[in-house]
Amino acid sequence: MLSRAALYLTCGSAIAILISIAASQILLALALVALLLSGTRLRFPPIKLPLAVFIGWTALAVLLSADPRSGTPQIRKLILFVVLLLVLSTFRDLPQVRAIVLLWGSVASVSALISFYQFWQKYRHWQVESNGKSFYDFYVSERITGFTSHWMTFGGEEMTVVLMLLAFVFFSRERKWKPLGWAAVAILAVSLVLGMTRSIFLLGLPLGVCYLVWFWRRWLLLLAPVALGIAMLIGPLRERIFSAFQPHGDTDSNMHRVILRRTGWEMIKAHPLFGVGPEQMKPPPGKPTSPLFESYIPADIDKKHLPEGWYGHLHNIYLQYAMERGIPGLLALLWMIGKMFRDFVLGLRRRDLPSEARFVLHGAIAVIIGILAEGFFEYNLGDSEVLTMFLNVVAFGYVALSAIATKEPMPMETKEIAA
Repeated sequence: MLSRAALYLTCGSAIAILISIAASQILLALALVALLLSGTRLRFPPIKLPLAVFIGWTALAVLLSADPRSGTPQIRKLILFVVLLLVLSTFRDLPQVRAIVLLWGSVASVSALISFYQFWQKYRHWQVESNGKSFYDFYVSERITGFTSHWMTFGGEEMTVVLMLLAFVFFSRERKWKPLGWAAVAILAVSLVLGMTRSIFLLGLPLGVCYLVWFWRRWLLLLAPVALGIAMLIGPLRERIFSAFQPHGDTDSNMHRVILRRTGWEMIKAHPLFGVGPEQMKPPPGKPTSPLFESYIPADIDKKHLPEGWYGHLHNIYLQYAMERGIPGLLALLWMIGKMFRDFVLGLRRRDLPSEARFVLHGAIAVIIGILAEGFFEYNLGDSEVLTMFLNVVAFGYVALSAIATKEPMPMETKEIAA
């Protein structure tokens, strides 16, 4: 009974993250309690060593920082990695994973439909109160969010769901639910375009999709220039694409990112081992920048006239982790993700691979590619919602590996607990 409750609560947490982070984390805690009381064998993916190094180095970075108390939110966020334990210990077969992916598609589609209404409302609001601003300038700083509180979170969740759904419709032999999958992909694709998040629709999502298409219908990649040409015909989308090279002043200033990169690099050079500590860069209430950040801004940059933008993090996971936790902390994270990627690639080489395992593994690899690519321009893994979905997808990949050929089971770190 408790083991079944742990499964349902884990599923509920995975689905609820698309709607409410609070609900998801409450269900996550209840699932962990149910699992520990159930006497079920605990299973964890074979990433224990890099994860332990990452957690340990993060704790040291917090303790050695100028203000350890302000870094505790990042310590609490590490609890999300319990998702790996819960999914591996409660999921027993691949149809359960498929069910979660399809439910993700359904819930995300509802969120996307809500975002369509939000977009229409914002357009009407612009017509009434534009004050001479173009719709682009009016909209880009307050975009659609669906069920979430921020467009970056919204886009990151949608990208994850789209890539998993495409993996399902491309590689699964379960045809019954493919029309639902295609419909959800179409709805989410429109929402992603309306969201105008460059790091997602210009980098993360296309690279993930290209990976999947390469292993599905390789010749379709020849149509990529056609897709780009169609995108260029859409006015606001064309503006957003060109803004990567010709920004609209402070509205989407590329100089903001340049300043963040240069300042972040100065911080890394000054603190290469343990960084400045998690959350130390976050500005105090009512201030655009923190004193710590200001002290590392290069001398040739005018500190009093910085471009508009959020200066609470570096908008780059590689610089952010190195700046906060030192270069070893970043390397531990990349070691862990690299281990996941390698395990899934090797799993796909198995001749006895079931089709359902193939879709899950391809989907997990595509999500890793998308997250790492988007991470060059956004601190996506610092977002609890995106991190939770990422960990669920990775855990699904290990569920797929554990389902391959019982004659040669996947090496899994396990632990027996008393009933």
